[in-house]
Amino acid sequence: MNRPRFLLALDQGTSSSRSIVFDCQGRIVTMAQREFRQIFPQPGWVEHDPREIWTSQLATAQEALNKAGIGAADVAAIGITNQRETTLVWNRGSGEPLCNAIVWQDRRTEPDCAVLRERGCESLVRERTGLIIDAYFSGTKLKWILDKVPGAREAAGRGELAFGTVDSWLTWQLTGGAVHATDVSNASRTMLFDIHRNQWDDDLLAMLDIPREVLPEVHASSHVYGHTEGDLLGAPIAIGGIAGDQQSALFGQACFASGLAKNTYGTGCFMLMHTGEHCLSSSNGLIATSAAQVTTTPEFALEGSVFIGGAVVQWLRDGLQAIKGSEAVQSLAESVPDSGGVMFVPAFTGLGAPYWKPDARGAILGLSRGTTAAHIARAALESIAFQSAALLQAMSRDLADSGGVTELRVDGGACVNSLLMQFQADLLGIPVVRPKVIETTALGAAYLAGLSCGVYTDLDQLAAQWQAERSFHPTMSRNRAAELMQRWEHAVAQTTL
Repeated sequence: MNRPRFLLALDQGTSSSRSIVFDCQGRIVTMAQREFRQIFPQPGWVEHDPREIWTSQLATAQEALNKAGIGAADVAAIGITNQRETTLVWNRGSGEPLCNAIVWQDRRTEPDCAVLRERGCESLVRERTGLIIDAYFSGTKLKWILDKVPGAREAAGRGELAFGTVDSWLTWQLTGGAVHATDVSNASRTMLFDIHRNQWDDDLLAMLDIPREVLPEVHASSHVYGHTEGDLLGAPIAIGGIAGDQQSALFGQACFASGLAKNTYGTGCFMLMHTGEHCLSSSNGLIATSAAQVTTTPEFALEGSVFIGGAVVQWLRDGLQAIKGSEAVQSLAESVPDSGGVMFVPAFTGLGAPYWKPDARGAILGLSRGTTAAHIARAALESIAFQSAALLQAMSRDLADSGGVTELRVDGGACVNSLLMQFQADLLGIPVVRPKVIETTALGAAYLAGLSCGVYTDLDQLAAQWQAERSFHPTMSRNRAAELMQRWEHAVAQTTL
């Protein structure tokens, strides 16, 4: 009997659901993608319809298999990777969601976070979870749903409700409600999970008044969670790996050892550096988090999160209507030699690391009569690099004793923009390396699934498959880069009144 030759990655992102079929050498065979609605009920609120998340993800999985001309028997395992922190609650009996999913970008629970800070809970949260108290994370979102949806808290106490991040919701649907589980990387983003013991924490649950009955089981990221219902994809397939999108990208970039770092340019930008079995506490606005784990031994990463990265290009398209499609931004930006002095701080939903300014709002500064849409487009692209450079500078300060990061591996949709990648290298002063497979978020999930199901033997085999496509080397003087970063920090200071 022939061994299955493919892996299927389900990549459920903030603005679209995608499915990618990989061969066992980590090469893309075929891909399918569907966008879904972004729901903005009030300023600062961001929601998704859980049913749309599920139906779009299932449709792309079916489409990807059809386009590849393969069936379930050809697939060794499924890996799931997902937008993190986005919070769902559903009824265990009916499978129906109680309300829309509250997206990671949503800021409605900032008042709850302020109360926790006033109560002096910050040291407990940082010590146990590696996180800071912020509306970004899932815990206060879950509390909001239990408090605000009529009857939710009572139903939760009776064990009738299930909470999960998007991976848990997809696993529940794929298995017909047989499995309610998550992995350590997603659990570590809830503000409820002790990353040192890999367990839900009773003190944190009490802090937010969360009943244990709603929580999923937690496993290693590379683990056979269960099998899909046969009628969904033609036959049951093992779900062999789960990881939050950024930890999955770190894994897909073969950053398995301490000191290796990557930056993902998606809706937001997320820079992670593997720190091995050492949980590094940041003094510069970064957070510690669980890395994707292939065993039960805790492994960690240092992370900085930018809330608005590639989403600024979506805003140029949909909000400002300066471009007809996202792919047009590079040519528009390249039509001018520089931004003409324009600085764009896209703080549409506050500023994340290293600033953590929840009240910040977007600002475009340095406008003149000569400013055109092209200058604003260039400034918008450059804002992605400026925010990422601020993250790496913070990371370097935390790593002062060990020499810092010497190269940055990049992935995500916006990393195909060579103008952006060159500017990123110029600001950072280190090489920026783009791999041949830039879909490393999905690739990481496929690799995790392949490890648990025997397709791969060890991490060395996966590291050997990673290949660079292009390296961008800095050409800007360090004085000029420092001057631009000073101008950026001045612009950031203008975003809160």
